[in-house]
Amino acid sequence: MNFSLTPSHIIEYLFCPRFTYFEYVLRVPQQEDKFYKVKKGRDIHEKKSRENIDYLRRSIGVVDKKVNQYLTSDVLRGEVDEVLTLEDGSMAPLDYKFAEYKDRIFDTYKTQLYCYALLIESNYQKEVNKGYLVYVRSKNKLVEIEIGQKEKDKVKSDIESIATIIEGNVYPKATRYKKRCLTCTYRNICTK
Repeated sequence: MNFSLTPSHIIEYLFCPRFTYFEYVLRVPQQEDKFYKVKKGRDIHEKKSRENIDYLRRSIGVVDKKVNQYLTSDVLRGEVDEVLTLEDGSMAPLDYKFAEYKDRIFDTYKTQLYCYALLIESNYQKEVNKGYLVYVRSKNKLVEIEIGQKEKDKVKSDIESIATIIEGNVYPKATRYKKRCLTCTYRNICTK
């Protein structure tokens, strides 16, 4: 492949495959910088990267951490808020979310952690079996997410599907969830 993807690109593809077509094939930019949550999330990540640099979450077995790690592989790239080294020698991504925890973990959050798991394994040659989310608006509640081979394989499959769209100039089917079209940044140019 002559391109690399971020977790956001994969999440957008899962939201609707046409995101990939409009963004990568037609190169129509989306105006995500206008959205409040995107800006606020970036501010939180920046702030967290400066706070408690030496703090280790020993309650979950962290023995070392690296902050704001920009990682790349042959097909993925992204910045992981924290790359944790655990007592058992495995590693785990930790991501801060400007959100409240309401007894539900969004699939988008999980997908992001699965992507980070692949990046960590590729860059550090260490196994990743779990990841962590910190919900900033719920007093920094920490939630553990299991990451198995099935989840990593799903990301790899999604990457292959995205490559088919981009390299083949394929106009994919739209999402079957039509409510998503109401908030889509491409709704004005997408043919249903």
